[in-house]
Parts: sequence; structure tokens; C-alpha cells
Amino acid sequence: MQTVVKKWFRDKESGFLDNGSGPDIMVRKDDLTNCQFLKVGVTVEFECHPGKRGLQAKKVKLVNQKKSQGHHQKNNNQEPFRFGVMT
Repeated sequence: MQTVVKKWFRDKESGFLDNGSGPDIMVRKDDLTNCQFLKVGVTVEFECHPGKRGLQAKKVKLVNQKKSQGHHQKNNNQEPFRFGVMT
């Protein structure tokens, strides 16, 4: 499964993943595979398992995001090119 990080508490070394309209999915630092902590808004891939307190994320890893994403966002703020006559 893939989703975004909704909350991360560095002092508790745990947080929650977004689950759409369902209950949030709990994630703990011990279940992270390629990082030491998570940032709100990043996309992660994981396995979801039922736990004592609800859904628990296991084998959580960051999804590689394109390095050119920052450059792409700058282009989104510009008006699209339109053919026509200059006035």
C-alpha cells in the first residue's frame, strides 16, 4: 500500500499514516526500513496489519520522489502557453 504521512512525533518515535476516510494507520520507528523518522506529507509504502489499537504499518519505506519535483512546481505557477496574437 502507499499513502502519505499524516503525523510524526519525534519524541515518541511514532506517528500516523493517512487512511482516507478510515481510521489512521499507526507507524513506529522500529517498522521503518530505509529511514530513521518520517516527515509529514511524504509518501511511504508499507504493509498494513491489524493490531491491538487498530491498524499498524509494517515494513514502512520512503517512496523515491523525483529530484526535479521542485523545478516542476515552479512551472506550475506560470500561466500555460497559449497561441494567439500579442496585444
